[in-house]
Amino acid sequence: MSVLKSRRVTSKTEYIKVANDIYLYTISFLTRLSARYSRLIASDISHLAGEVVDYTERANNIFPSGEVNKQLRKEFLLRARSALSALDVRLTSCYLILNQNPQGAFGKNMSVKESEHKLDYMADMLGGLIDREKDLINAVMESDKKRK
Repeated sequence: MSVLKSRRVTSKTEYIKVANDIYLYTISFLTRLSARYSRLIASDISHLAGEVVDYTERANNIFPSGEVNKQLRKEFLLRARSALSALDVRLTSCYLILNQNPQGAFGKNMSVKESEHKLDYMADMLGGLIDREKDLINAVMESDKKRK
């Protein structure tokens, strides 16, 4: 039985799912780039996306029950948020670079219109996921502050 949409709440671990979605979508996008772009930018960007996943997983595995645990969890969440911001900057730079020559971004098999559409979709999709993840991480940090 499903839950009515009006009664649904955000899972406390939603930030991990969104981090994984960001990673998977980023890797999927980067593997479709032409070789001349992918060898220059893919490694750094994929590393940042991986850091977001790693730090959110580490934070989730620490229950904030004592001061030491709270501080350690907060540190991992801050690192995840930091990696997320850096990823956002790198993806924006990637978009701007690829948008200068959209057809060359994906190889010669794609028209300019298709390439532009793919780039715009990537920017919208990842931008939305990054904004959502930032909000979720901030909500987890705020919830942890309220714990006794």
